[in-house]
Amino acid sequence: MGKKTEDYVFDLAQPIIKEEELELVDVEYQKEGQNWILRIFIDDEAGITLENCQNVSKEISNLLDIEDLIEDSYILEVSSPGLDRPLKKDEDFIRFSGHLVDISTYAPVDGSRSFTGELLGMHDDKVKLKTDDNEVIEIPRAKIAKANLALDF
Repeated sequence: MGKKTEDYVFDLAQPIIKEEELELVDVEYQKEGQNWILRIFIDDEAGITLENCQNVSKEISNLLDIEDLIEDSYILEVSSPGLDRPLKKDEDFIRFSGHLVDISTYAPVDGSRSFTGELLGMHDDKVKLKTDDNEVIEIPRAKIAKANLALDF
């Protein structure tokens, strides 16, 4: 098949979400219990409303019905990414500079695979992070398995 379902849906949803003047953050397609769930996460600097989610859901649902690219029956969910928003795109690592983040890597970097600290941005395909003890770590972008805004209580 080549491309994953998430990639197809992302490419399909991107223009719709852009037209609504929102940001497409992420697409997940996974089996939960007996059901397949297709989750589309959208965001806006002003915050996401229920109306935003309903509009995007209706438009994408119609388009997915026409394109018919998902074989299994599934439940479509459109929502905000939440407080622990994932950082997926290079622009995210720049935009959320100054925020507390959690990063896990595919392979160890400086002997660790898990990092929490203040995001200092991205430069030369490396994400810069300042840890609690004021150490600055550079994590190669290609080694990042998962990155999220951290909940700071």
